[in-house]
Amino acid sequence: MMNLPNKLTVLRVLLIPFFVAALLWQQGENMTLRYGAAGIFIIASLTDMLDGKIARKYNLVTNFGKFMDPLADKLLVCSALICLIELGEIPAWMVIVIISREFIISGFRLVASDNGVVIAASYWGKFKTTFQMIAVVLLIVKIQALSVITDLCLWIAVALTVISLVDYIRKNHRVLTEGSM
Repeated sequence: MMNLPNKLTVLRVLLIPFFVAALLWQQGENMTLRYGAAGIFIIASLTDMLDGKIARKYNLVTNFGKFMDPLADKLLVCSALICLIELGEIPAWMVIVIISREFIISGFRLVASDNGVVIAASYWGKFKTTFQMIAVVLLIVKIQALSVITDLCLWIAVALTVISLVDYIRKNHRVLTEGSM
């Protein structure tokens, strides 16, 4: 049975194609569609925040949610970043750093899970996600007067991506070296 948090997670995944279509339609030159894409991205991002809060508050945590929630987050953010490369709004190397971190952390979590260990999200990871989402929205809406803030948020997101990766590796290196924590 699909509870509300899981429905929100599925909604986030279902919004991705609409987001991508709105952003890439007419090579992103239609600002009305870009604002629509930003709106879809914001709604999808808010479902990420809501589903976790609801699941924890009402004890609705499920294996489906544990699996799909982080996957939906990665699909949403990676889709946005790849589209922004296509539109020339973000350098590919930044996206490679961000996506690489996601693969590495997912690998850590997979190995840990095989050993019965749950690796919780860290504050660094949550800050990283927040800045990534803010940067994505600012890149999509492309307001010239906010270009310095947009660039700053993007650089902070990349820095937090690296910091959170180092933090995960430092705290959880035993998952790989000892087989359990």
